[in-house]
Amino acid sequence: MSAYPSVRPRRLRNSPAMRRLVAQTRLHPAELILPLFVREGITEPKPIDSMPGVVQHTRDTLRKAAVEAAEAGLGGLMLFGVPAVQDAVGSEGTNPDGILQQAIRDVVGEVGDALVVMSDLCLDEYTDHGHCGVLAADGSVDNDATLARYAEMAVVQADAGVHLVGPSGMMDGQIGVIRRALDAAGHQETGILAYTAKYASAFYGPFREAVGSSLKGDRKTYQQDPANTRESLRELEQDVAEGADLVMVKPAMAYLDILRQVADASPVPVATYQVSGEYAMVEAAAARGWIDRERMIMETLTSLRRAGAEQILTYWAVEVARQLH
Repeated sequence: MSAYPSVRPRRLRNSPAMRRLVAQTRLHPAELILPLFVREGITEPKPIDSMPGVVQHTRDTLRKAAVEAAEAGLGGLMLFGVPAVQDAVGSEGTNPDGILQQAIRDVVGEVGDALVVMSDLCLDEYTDHGHCGVLAADGSVDNDATLARYAEMAVVQADAGVHLVGPSGMMDGQIGVIRRALDAAGHQETGILAYTAKYASAFYGPFREAVGSSLKGDRKTYQQDPANTRESLRELEQDVAEGADLVMVKPAMAYLDILRQVADASPVPVATYQVSGEYAMVEAAAARGWIDRERMIMETLTSLRRAGAEQILTYWAVEVARQLH
């Protein structure tokens, strides 16, 4: 008779082949979405200092990056526009010839049959105050005036050919207003990826550089409080009722509990965004030799899938997809 213990879970860990056989969570390139920035008025890609390896693209290099993403087998792209001019109401966000609308047409024309092309639907890149909406006289963000701008943005992005719009401003009622605007303009087939649980997080820091944001102050009056959970499920219920086709939790790593709860409750696919600060921390630690970069990247992404994410926005999407092939 064998000695105690007779139950040995390590039997299922004792070789690479065994670990692969019993793995419960797997990554696939089709689940990965690459965020890309395109900047108006530049002739060469501009490196983003706080996000090593990430750049603001020209229209030409954006097309090349989109082709690389398609060849790597990614599921989609999320496009962000960086305009040359900002103003109080974010006029370039609704300019049919604005940089984001041009980029959408470029990318859809290049890879639109191979990838789902998504666009950020928010005003922070386009406003001179850096907030995600129109300001009231007292300096607060006017929810309902902002909704009118979002409706206009949705239509011009859909006119440009985008497959999914990504409303990220956390205005109350934004999904319903956008859905009605799209339908009224004949864009019933354009989907909505709702930023459902978007927290007022310090992890967005490097993103401010990426989109040239001039934000002063914070967004705590409209993004969710990191201390709270309950309203994430309330936001989920509201977004789905208003017509969201997919929902998102953002950031990712610090909100795995929220991601799990949303995934358990959601009747539609659930995405998460591994944001700029998460990316920057890994890259900075790796540059100093403090961590194993490749293992850390795969471990963080696996944790997001394990917590329930079915789609992951990550700046490592192409690199990881190539490793997975």
